[in-house]
Amino acid sequence: MTYREAGVDIDAGNALVEAIGPLAAKTKRAGVLGNLGGFGGLFDLAACGFKDPVLVAATDGVGTKLKLAIDTGLHGGIGIDLVAMSVNDLVVQGAEPLFFLDYFATGRLEVGVAAQVVASIAEGCAQAGCALIGGETAEMPGHYGDGDYDLAGFAVGAVERDAILPRTDLAAGDVLIGLPSSGVHANGFSLVRRVVAESGLGWDDPAPFAPDTKLGEALLAPTRIYVRQVLDTIREKPGAVKALCHITGGGLIDNLPRILPDDIAAGIDTNTIDMPPVFEWLQAQARLDAHEMYRTFNCGVGMVVVTSAADSDAVIANLGGDAKVIGTLKARGGGAAVQLGGAPA
Repeated sequence: MTYREAGVDIDAGNALVEAIGPLAAKTKRAGVLGNLGGFGGLFDLAACGFKDPVLVAATDGVGTKLKLAIDTGLHGGIGIDLVAMSVNDLVVQGAEPLFFLDYFATGRLEVGVAAQVVASIAEGCAQAGCALIGGETAEMPGHYGDGDYDLAGFAVGAVERDAILPRTDLAAGDVLIGLPSSGVHANGFSLVRRVVAESGLGWDDPAPFAPDTKLGEALLAPTRIYVRQVLDTIREKPGAVKALCHITGGGLIDNLPRILPDDIAAGIDTNTIDMPPVFEWLQAQARLDAHEMYRTFNCGVGMVVVTSAADSDAVIANLGGDAKVIGTLKARGGGAAVQLGGAPA
């Protein structure tokens, strides 16, 4: 009895490594030492020009959005989601993502599917400016069902010690600038999948909120990666960005408090947020009130930038045309950390 007969195909794994090599090579950047195939990935931090660096690390998956990719057979964007969930978390600390590693586990390795996934991981790394320096593929028969696979990602970045975000001087009157999301991103898909199941729609049916696109394809729009846009602004407007917040699971309601002092609240003017049609459809189908929507989904805002009122126009101009003011900070008093409604005076 051989290992292959037990369900693990070493040759398939080797074929995948050969397919990954050129993809990883395209993400190479300053600091990368060696090539894929070693027991660990090597990175020379000194080659990146930092003077007093602090390392920042993040890890994440893509939740049950992965089930949608598997069910539809559309694997070409899920790796971008995987990278985005970690590198967007790094950049909110002011860190530049340096390198990324992935973990791909499946019951039976289908090289074509795995190669599509890793190609999209490499694309996400290219968007973030970080290198794909290694990873792990695990074939685990009996643990995963036919066609199933799982993903995890690990990113490491660096920031100068005196540039770590959030800063400690957040204050009433500071401005909250929102950057649009590309859709649902990779949070809330347990509810999304239930909504679709109860609607009676199939993944190949036209999306009610985008009739020219299949429902599965529309929901699989990859998570937007904000790294270059945000880092460029931090570097070109020194001192202007006081804090950043990646809007993931928990939405604006649960994520903004993670960057706020105990005596400061965020007032969100929901009238300034252009909620994409996908969220309007989900809200109607699930019959959610505004608070629950903003606690479950990003609702169209994937990243929040905090700056002083004096710097807000310059920051918006540097971020680009899709950035807009969505609220301000104010004294919290006895109120909630995040308050929906009109922007506070």
